[in-house]
Amino acid sequence: MLAAVAVRQDPDDPLSGLELREVPKPTVPPGWALVRVAAAALNHHDIWTLRGVGHPAERLPMVLGCDAAGIDEDGNPVVVHPVIGDPEAGGGDETLDPGRALLSEQHDGAFAELLCVPRRNLVPKPASLSFEEAACLPVAWLTAYRMLFTQARIRPGDRVLVQGAGGGVATAAIALARAAGATVYATSRSEAKLAAALEMGAHEAVPSGTRLPEKVDVVVETVGQATWEHSLKSLRAGGAVVVAGATSGANPPADLNRIFYLQQRVLGSTGGTRQEFVSLLRFMENAGIKPRIDRVLPLAEIHSGFRAVIDGEVTGKVVVRPN
Repeated sequence: MLAAVAVRQDPDDPLSGLELREVPKPTVPPGWALVRVAAAALNHHDIWTLRGVGHPAERLPMVLGCDAAGIDEDGNPVVVHPVIGDPEAGGGDETLDPGRALLSEQHDGAFAELLCVPRRNLVPKPASLSFEEAACLPVAWLTAYRMLFTQARIRPGDRVLVQGAGGGVATAAIALARAAGATVYATSRSEAKLAAALEMGAHEAVPSGTRLPEKVDVVVETVGQATWEHSLKSLRAGGAVVVAGATSGANPPADLNRIFYLQQRVLGSTGGTRQEFVSLLRFMENAGIKPRIDRVLPLAEIHSGFRAVIDGEVTGKVVVRPN
């Protein structure tokens, strides 16, 4: 079967290590299930793997792709929960299992015609979502859901700042926070992405670094070094910055004096549990929310999709169809 495979890593030219090649169909161990992939979405995680960040070279070659929606062996439409882990090992939370892995880290991922995952990772696809829409949700939207509702515990009326509007997690956070009754501010360096943020539900969208009209209760931070100072200065005393990424750099000045004096909280967040994924799908269906898709491509054009992500030309998600 045809698949997009990471065969080598290069921090300066990551796409040179991504090849379209024929690979064997997966074997299915006990307790696992086979999914015929209808749609799969691109993530920055795939690019980090190709750059050699957080993914040992000895695990290559590896079929990439963390997000998938398709048909299981019994003909059921499903979405794949992307965190492969043991809830018991994480005290009831598989994201805290020390041996957890995101799909494509230890097991071949979704950029192929067929995907093999633990059966517990299959979640029924809501009828209201297309396969392309459903494929956008497992990583970006689930990450945003956990950031907002599990970690920050936002409530109606809270004020939320989303840094870096345009990325998958940021786009999801804007829509989810607005649907939950929060006042949402968004930032970006791009006029087009600011306009898209308003379309997704932001009450106000401003250039990165702009002073907000009020302090916020929660900051959704996935940019890192470039926006960290602005995040802390925009946060009220006792508020929380929830961090789930650092695409511009992972080591900004911490500004510990501000953090302890204003009793600000910094909360890390990674992925989400299967139960959170089920709750996310129910919330979206009840609220009538759908993900923003930037473009849909055949698997053969996956390199152009990743190039657009790397160049910052994407608002929402890029989706590929293996067939």
